[in-house]
Amino acid sequence: MTKEYRFKGFGPQGKLVQGTFMAESPKLAKEQMTKLKAKYQLRITDFEKKKDWLYKVYATGKKKPFSGRQSAYSKQEVAQALTKMGYTKFTINPVLFDLPSKTSLADVMMFIKLSTTMLKDRMSFGKILEMLAEEQTNRGFRDALQQIESQLKGGAEGKEVFLRFQHVFGKFPAFMLGLATRSGNMAEVFEATSKFIERDMEIKKNIKKALISPMFAVLATIGAVMYYVIDIFPATAEMFLKYNMPLPPLTKGTLKVSDWLAIYWWIVALIVVIPIIVVWRWWSTPKGKIWRDSHIIKMPLVGHLIHKSSIEIYFRVFGTIYGGAGDNIETIRTAAEACRNAWMEDRIKKVTIPLMLREGEAFVPAMEAAGIFTKTSLTRLRTGQETGNILQAAQQIATYYEAETTYKMNNLIEYIQTIVGLIIAIAITFLTVVSAEIATISPPTA
Repeated sequence: MTKEYRFKGFGPQGKLVQGTFMAESPKLAKEQMTKLKAKYQLRITDFEKKKDWLYKVYATGKKKPFSGRQSAYSKQEVAQALTKMGYTKFTINPVLFDLPSKTSLADVMMFIKLSTTMLKDRMSFGKILEMLAEEQTNRGFRDALQQIESQLKGGAEGKEVFLRFQHVFGKFPAFMLGLATRSGNMAEVFEATSKFIERDMEIKKNIKKALISPMFAVLATIGAVMYYVIDIFPATAEMFLKYNMPLPPLTKGTLKVSDWLAIYWWIVALIVVIPIIVVWRWWSTPKGKIWRDSHIIKMPLVGHLIHKSSIEIYFRVFGTIYGGAGDNIETIRTAAEACRNAWMEDRIKKVTIPLMLREGEAFVPAMEAAGIFTKTSLTRLRTGQETGNILQAAQQIATYYEAETTYKMNNLIEYIQTIVGLIIAIAITFLTVVSAEIATISPPTA
């Protein structure tokens, strides 16, 4: 979890210096501090991490004691703050077990939507942050909003402030919110950002319906069949073997499979589990992510929809920040990082951007050289470049692929659900037939 760190010390001329920065772990914080010391020749005297403190105030008179939680670098800072508020009797203790509470994408989207509405009503952004922080139930998100409000009031640049909290908002939303603070129309940028998050959540939900939920349903069915074959079925079938009764072919074959699985089940488990662990570890590496995303778009049925969804997100982000970022290369890079496809991101950063910077290639030919965009999107981009309206072309591509992927994904989900239902029906039929066949066994007559 990202924490804030503060350092105090002296510069080369003996002047007192103080600063803060964010880091994801104490180890990374020490590395960052070492770099700062070497770069600015600092002599550090204090290096502290901001922690949470629990306090209880014993009010005077008939007022009841009350408790609270406050982030600070030291116990003395909390005590000074309570003293300034007029309290003299209180206790302060550090939080011993601080379980991080992750901010959901739904919370971020709700914050942006409410901010958009209030901005349209001409409310100041500082007041919006204060109000929404008070109403926020997620402690981590509430603390982030309070720190953002404090840093913006202190005169910090909005883009830098929000990028410090990209672990809370996400990289692209944090970039967009920071961009909005220096734009002439914050409400419009916030609204476009909420549209992106909403569409991103919808795509993830559809992919989950199309792939993850059916996969778990099939695995649960296979597990139920395995349990029946290994545990329940032998208890019934072996009773007939004690009396030397002849077994029907299906029952006899199922019993042989059951006996084999009872002995070698661990081999089957290893064959299934080891590849999953190896693939999962490989996919967690940068090269593995690129390989995975370059092949996932080749999957039957769903691959081309995932590819077009990534293209849609790319151009939605590109169209949102084009012209507002002030640097088109930064716009291309940010859109690539937001498209949810490591292979597309890698191709854009290693092919498109170098062609534009080093060889002065035009935007559309450089995009085409990456080999990741469809002919439809490249044709529309080329038309937009010829007419001088790249922004409109990007927005049209995003709208077109949103409509296409939404319609086809809904049909695909129904098709996959039908296939899963057929697999479950076949499994139930098999169990029914095997169980019914046992019922036909009768002892041999004299």
